[in-house]
Amino acid sequence: MDTESDEEAQRAHMATTALLARRTRLTRSLRDSPYDLVLYIERAVAHSELGYPDLAAGDAYRALLLTDEVRDEGFEYHEAAAEALRGHEERGILGEGGGEGVTALLEVASTRCYRILAISLLLCGCLKSAHEFCERGLEKAPGDEELTQAQEYIINLARRRLKTETVNPEDFPDQGLVRREVYPWNDYEPDRYSKETLEFLNAELAKVAPKCVALVTELPTLGDALVTGIDTDFTMPTNKQLGLFAKEDIGPMETVLHEISALTVNNSQVYPLCDACSTELPDVGSEEQCVPCEECVETVYCSQDCHDFAMETYHPAVCDREVDGIAKNTHQRETANMLHLLLLGRALAMSATQDIHPLELKEVKYIWGDFLPTSSNAVPYSPQAGPPPVWTLPFSFRANITGPLDMLEKMEIDVFAELDKYDLWIFNTLYSKFRGTASARVNKLDGRPEVAAVHPLWCLANHDCDPNVQWEWGMRMKLWARGERIDGRSPGVAKGEEIMNHYCDIELPVQERREWAKGSLGGYCMCDRCRREAKKEEEVAANGVDMAAMVSMVNGMSMVHEISKAHEMAANEQPNGVPEVNGIRQIT
Repeated sequence: MDTESDEEAQRAHMATTALLARRTRLTRSLRDSPYDLVLYIERAVAHSELGYPDLAAGDAYRALLLTDEVRDEGFEYHEAAAEALRGHEERGILGEGGGEGVTALLEVASTRCYRILAISLLLCGCLKSAHEFCERGLEKAPGDEELTQAQEYIINLARRRLKTETVNPEDFPDQGLVRREVYPWNDYEPDRYSKETLEFLNAELAKVAPKCVALVTELPTLGDALVTGIDTDFTMPTNKQLGLFAKEDIGPMETVLHEISALTVNNSQVYPLCDACSTELPDVGSEEQCVPCEECVETVYCSQDCHDFAMETYHPAVCDREVDGIAKNTHQRETANMLHLLLLGRALAMSATQDIHPLELKEVKYIWGDFLPTSSNAVPYSPQAGPPPVWTLPFSFRANITGPLDMLEKMEIDVFAELDKYDLWIFNTLYSKFRGTASARVNKLDGRPEVAAVHPLWCLANHDCDPNVQWEWGMRMKLWARGERIDGRSPGVAKGEEIMNHYCDIELPVQERREWAKGSLGGYCMCDRCRREAKKEEEVAANGVDMAAMVSMVNGMSMVHEISKAHEMAANEQPNGVPEVNGIRQIT
């Protein structure tokens, strides 16, 4: 049995290696022929077979855009796209349409794109968008078997998700989850714990936090189960992270860090905020005067410093182009996603203004992305495989595919010719980092998230529910030593002590703090305070009963049930919990 498993694993590894090599060849070919829609379709298939339905959808959408370029002589890339397609007249597209002329080949390409988009978005959990592409595809190719099957399954899945037999496609869920990882071809991710990284970060810290130093540390691993108490016989699992440490004593209430970040955005359309730092603009007639951009008067800054900072870092790429408007007019339930899209747009503007790859920006390069190993994200193909992986990166067609491309188009960036800088996997990598580190500020009147920012050096201070610092976010992110501690310890931060920040409201009860950590960070907080307080609550609730034993027994029974259910589902389900569509497992 072990020999069979080893052989199967080896075959799977060889197949993956071959697919990655094919993806590399296709990506290189796209550099030489960026308007070749057939290459995009072929790369979409490779991404699908590798288990990246989101990337497959991204490639299929670009190919679909190029079919429009071929059809319309007035479009910008018509000649280049048409010439590239003519080069495939003889062999066709994946064995279809060869020798039948460009017009027939174009119809084959369109149908392929709609199939890939519908099935890939379905696998990502974006049912509304998947259904829309089914309908569009069936208008072009009535009766197409794959599109018909996909549409039928999307509707059935929507009924299950919405728990009703009568469904309206407008109400279909359109938010899914995809893989959150350092992609095998990502050569930009640095070693966060290397000497070079620490030297760079400490040089940056010297400018905004002169009494601090970045070091490698060990943190308690966020838990899947609610561990309570502090047991000397229990070894707490830890994981390596970067941390912020005091290199000299810091007194109570003394400033620890004062940081401004170009990755600060807002979606306010009522209250005027500075475009650079998102602070409220000075009132008309006050001593401090607003400073508008000379080219686009609607963009206003709270000071000359913010104006100059914006001009150096991001604004020239978006000046007078209304890029942010793409993500500002949105439904309330989309507010958080659109703030992340605005952060992505700001990063793309910084990349274009500074002529640097988005993943090389110092504001994002070294921050934590909460990545999972590629192996744990991979789709198991063996009949003996366990449950499918649980993907963790939020994904939608608008936020991850059309939104970024629309922003780039408004910046007058060629999304085909500059694929190396603006590919979908790059957007996903940025989103992974933003979702792990971004902070938000809500509107004082309606409570909706209004401002979001990523402060890369502030992010180095790890979370603890008994922090030794507190923070305030105005024009800049300010971190200072607390005047008093939760547990009564002496305030201030001693030399050599780690700076412990707080990412949630530390006045909340322990259960609510832990639920927050589970939802936002992926696991229950395991700090000393959480375990102490949880232990006390457990003892009070037990009232003399051995609650720990009962919890253990119940958890054990629940785990047996869940494992059994997961294995049952795994036999019929696709990755991300999406069952097969009448045997359609991947795009071919």
